[in-house]
Amino acid sequence: MTPSNVRKMVKRAGERAEIGFPVHPHNLRHSTGYKLANDKQDTRAIQQYMGHRNIQHTVRYTELAPDRFKDFWED
Repeated sequence: MTPSNVRKMVKRAGERAEIGFPVHPHNLRHSTGYKLANDKQDTRAIQQYMGHRNIQHTVRYTELAPDRFKDFWED
């Protein structure tokens, strides 16, 4: 399978799903980061899994999960 085939396949899947914006293979990478963050995985573990050298590239996934630290402290 060529990179071009993958791009076309992902694009068609996005169109069929009526997502409303162009979908690229890199969107799959981002969705993985958001999924891991929303599942409350450790940020450093996500960083290593995603292969980010800089933690700031990983933090973006936790910023959109407002309940990520909801039960951090028990009152």
